[in-house]
Amino acid sequence: MSEQLTIAFLPEAAYGASLNCVALAQELRELGHRPVFLCDPGFAGMFGNYGFDELPVAMSPLKSDAEIADFWQRFIDQHRPHFHLSPLQQIATYEVPAWNAIVDSAIHAEPGLRKAIAKLRPDVICLDNVVLFPAIATAGVPWVRIVSCAETELPDPAVPPYTSGCSADDRDRCEAFSATYLAELKPVHERYNAFLKSVGQPAMPKGQFLPPSPWLNLLLTPEAIRYRRQHPLDPARFAYVGGAVRSEAPYDLPYFPKHNDKPLIYIGFGSLGAADTDLFQRLINVLANAPYRVLMSVGPYKDSYQTVPDNIHLEYWYPQPSVIPQIDLFIHHGGNNSLNEALTFGKPSVVMPYCWDGHDNAQRVEELKLGAHLPRYDWKPQELLATIRRLLADSSMKRRLKELSTTLGAGNQRRRAAELILAAAREGERKARSAPAG
Repeated sequence: MSEQLTIAFLPEAAYGASLNCVALAQELRELGHRPVFLCDPGFAGMFGNYGFDELPVAMSPLKSDAEIADFWQRFIDQHRPHFHLSPLQQIATYEVPAWNAIVDSAIHAEPGLRKAIAKLRPDVICLDNVVLFPAIATAGVPWVRIVSCAETELPDPAVPPYTSGCSADDRDRCEAFSATYLAELKPVHERYNAFLKSVGQPAMPKGQFLPPSPWLNLLLTPEAIRYRRQHPLDPARFAYVGGAVRSEAPYDLPYFPKHNDKPLIYIGFGSLGAADTDLFQRLINVLANAPYRVLMSVGPYKDSYQTVPDNIHLEYWYPQPSVIPQIDLFIHHGGNNSLNEALTFGKPSVVMPYCWDGHDNAQRVEELKLGAHLPRYDWKPQELLATIRRLLADSSMKRRLKELSTTLGAGNQRRRAAELILAAAREGERKARSAPAG
């Protein structure tokens, strides 16, 4: 198997999953292979910017980039008020609509995805999503599940329920969340199972939409922060590869007319969180008079901020893997990319989650003393400033983060993940060759 292999990537139509796949694809390309992205048309061009081939697959009836952008903007605007709610309350208000949209995507994509896979004929398929696309399971080649959300996505009796934000020790709260989750998701789960039956696939267990791959499952979570499971994951099929961070061009810090020699804070809430302009404005107001430099990633809403203090720099987007090594503190939403990058480069986090696995990562950061968890909205200015001062002065936390960073090494983990993907492809070819003819 010294010849060039074709590795298909199908990431969720979200920046977190997409950029995680870019990191792995970069490593596979360095090893001499050909990654190709099966991507939603709304993300076409993004992977090309990193030099990868793209094969667009329609994930919804929407045709143009404008239609897709308008749909997600309306989805964000509709659900933004729900980010004020608790994880338990968000099940009905946010998660059920999100799961319905995800299932719609899987159903709509199926015919086009089958054609795209038949055309590409990949040696292995890497799926970074939260739902199974049957075309992948029936493609006749190995497929790899990439878990780019929190480890809680893989259920276990000793692990808190996915998206709950619970501590593993709080069994009553965990059980209450699980019961509500299963009840609220029952209609969409039954609809998804009916779709699976229609294409000859087995039904999924209650509350689950994506099984582990029989070939390989990559968890983009550092080994050092994994949960103790009642049923340990088989190391032959499950690998923790936290630190698999993409490479970006170098980033030169801007000059700050005020506090240019003070600690540097980076604030980024992901593509969804950028719409929360009221929160960003509140942070600007609080940090304007604080002795820090601040970089704020505000997405397409940069023009919403009329006055920017001299110690704060706004940008549509920053190359995070090039920025984070230069900062002193990262304030983020608990997305797995952001947390993984903070840990890879040994930086403390202030996590202000608003939905999904951000709640789980915020809880994990707090309990492992790798940063702090603050509510997204219910905080006072002095509370935020005191938290920042505490984390910047915590020498024992800095030592723990430095030790963790040393064990991760972005390049080492990325290479390990790439080699595991290639091993899955080799195993698939070996089995195909040894299978009886006919």
